[in-house]
Amino acid sequence: MRQKILLIDDSLRSRAAIKKAFEGSGFETIEGTSGLEAVRLVKETGPDVLFIAVGLPDLDGIEASARIMESHPLPIIILTSHQDPETVERAKEAGVMAYLLKPVREEQLRPAVEVASARFREFMALRVQNQDLTRTLEARKLTERAKGILMKREGLSESEAFRRLQNVSMERRKPMVEVAEAILLSEEVASRKRR
Repeated sequence: MRQKILLIDDSLRSRAAIKKAFEGSGFETIEGTSGLEAVRLVKETGPDVLFIAVGLPDLDGIEASARIMESHPLPIIILTSHQDPETVERAKEAGVMAYLLKPVREEQLRPAVEVASARFREFMALRVQNQDLTRTLEARKLTERAKGILMKREGLSESEAFRRLQNVSMERRKPMVEVAEAILLSEEVASRKRR
């Protein structure tokens, strides 16, 4: 299956040369000329990779990239004639995966796509791993708080409170975090009654 490239560049000459190179390499190319069009076309066409110029009418390519990474993340390669530190830093902060200086040579395109795609897969894997770790940490905090309530309310040791949570979790076929949340909720209701 051919990879779909979204190419956003307001320079007709640059866009035509890059499109020709992509299509000669077997890519399907969709074209656009502005930052807002990039945001819309990413949603509508679901490209595999976005090539976007920096200096675009209506919305800078880096700002468009940041918006796209928030709503429809994908590998993004910036095309620019600027290599100043500020532009590079903005591109990094926007989540751009590669940075090509114009004029782009045909032999640069496939490696740029491959590197950006690989970096993007790593980025997404790390994002998922981070979300999993955050959920695990939150679950552990809730479980610790529930254990503390059981220890205080029923005079249990820490290991007894943990076993109680485990047993209820197995009996009810509910994750331990749900049991902990129920205990915390019941404690909140009870403390309101005591006020």
